[in-house]
Amino acid sequence: MDGTNHSTVSEFVFLGLTNSWEIQLLLFVFSSILYVASLMGNSLIIITVTSDHHLHSPLYFQLAILSFIDMGVSSVTSPKMIYDLFRKHKVISFSGCITQIFFIHLTGGVEMVLLFAMAFDRYVAICKPLHYLTIMNPRMCIFFLVTAWTIGLIHSIAQLAFVVNLPFCGPNELDSFYCDLSWLIKLACTDTYRLEFMVTANSGFISLGSFFILIISYIFILVTVQKRSSGGSSKAFSTLSTHVMVVILFFGPCIFVYTWPHPTSHLDKFLALFDALLTPFLNSVIYTLRNIDMRVSMRKVCRQFIIYRRIS
Repeated sequence: MDGTNHSTVSEFVFLGLTNSWEIQLLLFVFSSILYVASLMGNSLIIITVTSDHHLHSPLYFQLAILSFIDMGVSSVTSPKMIYDLFRKHKVISFSGCITQIFFIHLTGGVEMVLLFAMAFDRYVAICKPLHYLTIMNPRMCIFFLVTAWTIGLIHSIAQLAFVVNLPFCGPNELDSFYCDLSWLIKLACTDTYRLEFMVTANSGFISLGSFFILIISYIFILVTVQKRSSGGSSKAFSTLSTHVMVVILFFGPCIFVYTWPHPTSHLDKFLALFDALLTPFLNSVIYTLRNIDMRVSMRKVCRQFIIYRRIS
């Protein structure tokens, strides 16, 4: 970019997901449906939480923010991937590639902190129910939100610091459908062994460590509840299982992509597609189907929308 990073590469070429026309058509239909469904599902969660005063609680506030982030996660890479499916020359500019990396790690960092905030919320609600409203007050919710965006920005900027000054002077083909550090670094015209290790440590070990901390925290909550009341453990397990599924969906692909010792392009592409399309969609489905209050409120919102459309 204008010589500031000694680069002669102005754009990168994506090799895409497949060269088969039939599979491309199937992926186009599958991806388009999932992307639209993800946007609609997460938008409905946000509208429901904001419009129903019964859902104005810390947990649903965090859920609405999570749905907003999931919309961002799916929108960073999916629209271009869908657009590129039938293009022979799949290109992205250097600045566009850097922008994708920035928003991928920004949304990832924010969502990671939000999952910790939701785990803390469940700990307080289950283990300290009498102090829930005192601890999880509006100030605490704002603190979690600001912390999430701050850590997301720091994480994303730290990732970009690894690549903005790398020299790109030759190969410009990325065996993927979007830009990320693990593929981009390999195209640099310099020895990147240490840099690849730093990226793995920054994203991979953070993902792995955060995953185990969250799982251990949920196990701790269940053990605490079981010691106090055997009858309450089943209800706590039902509540926490929803959060555990979301944690696995979020961290699973990240852990494999950044820490798997012998990655393959096909596995990486599948996990990236899963993370970009399926995870945001499944998050909205999981929280909707397993939450009675959310289902009831969504029906009210849908009925009000139908009535409004008939009147207008």
